Amino acid sequence: MSGFRLMAVHAHPDDESSKGAATTARYAAEGNDVLVVTLTGGERGDVLNPALDVPAVKANLTAVRREEMAEAARVLGVSHRWLGYVDSGFPEGDPPPPLPEDSFAAAPLDAPLRDLVAAVREFRPHVMTTYDEKGGYPHPDHIRCHEVAMAAFEAAADPSRFPEAGPAWSVSKIYYDHAFIRKRLVQFHELLLERDGESPYTELLENFPPGEDKSHRVTTSVECAAYFPQREAALLAHRSQIDPNGFFFAVPVALQQEHWPTEEFELALSRVSTSLPENDLFAGVEQI
Repeated sequence: MSGFRLMAVHAHPDDESSKGAATTARYAAEGNDVLVVTLTGGERGDVLNPALDVPAVKANLTAVRREEMAEAARVLGVSHRWLGYVDSGFPEGDPPPPLPEDSFAAAPLDAPLRDLVAAVREFRPHVMTTYDEKGGYPHPDHIRCHEVAMAAFEAAADPSRFPEAGPAWSVSKIYYDHAFIRKRLVQFHELLLERDGESPYTELLENFPPGEDKSHRVTTSVECAAYFPQREAALLAHRSQIDPNGFFFAVPVALQQEHWPTEEFELALSRVSTSLPENDLFAGVEQI
């Protein structure tokens, strides 16, 4: 299936490689136009790869992350666009400190909404993907990303909203990406325990209450196992953010391909008829 357009809306560089990356790589390889929109530059992120936790990288993190994002997009075979907002950082403390005034999550909604509507109307995606109402996890930029993407899905179709942003465009469907459902982690945890006698997911699952599992919300599982190597390579391209010895790489690609060959999504809103469950984000969509 080719000739469709998919827009994946993410908060930071590297999110596109840890959430739905194999799906975007598959659709791009099949001849569809795939655009990743990154809302912030990741300027306030930490350096999470011990090998790169050095002053030169920290001092030039904005430029480093732009280079990493370009390489990840190349690996996935997708186009990329920065929206240009400033990373909010992840506030920690009890109570957490206020967000920086110049940050994406602290900015009024109208500015990023207008900019994303303009991107939607220019690219004219048939389908969008983003995060759920909790941001996938409660980073303020992820939550704001959800708010902006959902608002843009509605506003882009309304010619009375932001007329300066171009002719109205009606996106057919928008999905939430469910990359970290508990059911998947449990399956690989048990496989690793059986194979190795230990699992790096033990602590993660202890802090992941079963009540927060979103497996029941999945409507759409996209077969994309052939693109798992690209997903891994795209993650590794974000060298400042990804520890190559970390839990992302604990399960060999071949084991993932055998035991969980899909990526999971939840159909949030649709303007077209479709039957659930689905195995294709473009199910029911007509090419326009």
